[in-house]
Amino acid sequence: MEAKVLEDKAIPRGKFPHVKRAGDFLFVSGTSSRRKDNSFEGVEVDEFGTTNLDIRKQTNAVIKNIRDILASVGAELEDIVDVTTFLVNMNDFKGYNEVYNHFFTSNGPTRTTVAVHQLPHPHLLIEIKVTAYKPL
Repeated sequence: MEAKVLEDKAIPRGKFPHVKRAGDFLFVSGTSSRRKDNSFEGVEVDEFGTTNLDIRKQTNAVIKNIRDILASVGAELEDIVDVTTFLVNMNDFKGYNEVYNHFFTSNGPTRTTVAVHQLPHPHLLIEIKVTAYKPL
């Protein structure tokens, strides 16, 4: 088995890799919109300190982060066979689903979406983990 932490992505907040290969399967750890500099896509704070969170921007960034992680091991989004999405608020499901549908079709991966109480940072609305199949 091979595990990989990407230098151009946000450092994991624990001792785990971004991606791990087990035979022909690739497992991508839960991925957020966090950037390498620890800022977040889809988060804006105005001059009064009011925080605005955008599920569409966060979802787009998460899927692009997953795409980059898969590319680092020679795989693509089309190789994903299963998606598990964690949403802090199911009221965000519509916006998440709209963006998701730009990347995947009904012939794409299986998918499960669950609501969670919170994610590792209060600015996170979404986290996604995937399993992909890419023969060596």
